[in-house]
Amino acid sequence: MKTFQLNNGELIPAVGFGVFQIPNNGPTYEATLAALKAGYRHIDTAAGYMNESDVGKAIKESGIDRKDIYITSKLWLQDYGYENAKKGIENSLKALNVDYIDLYLLHQPYGDYLGAWKALEEALIAGKIKSIGISNITVNLWNKFKDGMKMMPVVNQVEFNPFTQQKELRKVMAENNILLEAWYPLGPGNKDLLENDTIIFLTKKYHKNAGQIILRWIYQEGVISLPKSTNPERMKGNIEIFDFELTDDEMKAMEALDTGKATHNPEDPVNETRLMGLKIHD
Repeated sequence: MKTFQLNNGELIPAVGFGVFQIPNNGPTYEATLAALKAGYRHIDTAAGYMNESDVGKAIKESGIDRKDIYITSKLWLQDYGYENAKKGIENSLKALNVDYIDLYLLHQPYGDYLGAWKALEEALIAGKIKSIGISNITVNLWNKFKDGMKMMPVVNQVEFNPFTQQKELRKVMAENNILLEAWYPLGPGNKDLLENDTIIFLTKKYHKNAGQIILRWIYQEGVISLPKSTNPERMKGNIEIFDFELTDDEMKAMEALDTGKATHNPEDPVNETRLMGLKIHD
């Protein structure tokens, strides 16, 4: 597995396995074990996914040394604010059954964001977290929060794929040496992206499937990707992207697919109201 270097010197696997919307108490455990068997060494979960315990169990029982597995989790809005965030971090450590988390993110950009960030900064200093980052942060939201941060985030996890390339955001993040992580790297499940003519042409040239072409493009763009699948063959295929390379012209052709649109707008007040109302514990 290839890696990228974060702005704090830590290395992060270039492709991770996402467990969003995979149920706990069995399915996430089985999917995580299958992903680790397929060769993944980066598992991306979140308190809000409510499946951290299955991820932790799978990692513990995989037979792979903890130090060789990169774990990402995220703090949910219900636990924002300084004191609540300290408890939320402890809850994630307990659910995952680990002594430290490699990367911990603020999941959504609402509520007492900077109070929660302070708790993440302190947890990093205490060794409970190795790297801290942000998620679903737009340029406007970055400008709103950045001056209240003592420590620089290492990543910003956002919607990113050939149709949603976040070009303005990438420029701003690059200025601060913050890497992008892609959720929905293969799109939101529609066929428009996977059956795009440019991508289909490349699948035939390189004898790869559409997902592999997209994930290779994301890797060459310097973006971390988090594809999700519960199909072992597809899991395996999604990391078989390091045996070919797209040309400069092909990268430009992929870049031309950008629509400038996303399926999720973090600045929409409707999303803020909806997400602030989601409770994951009593």
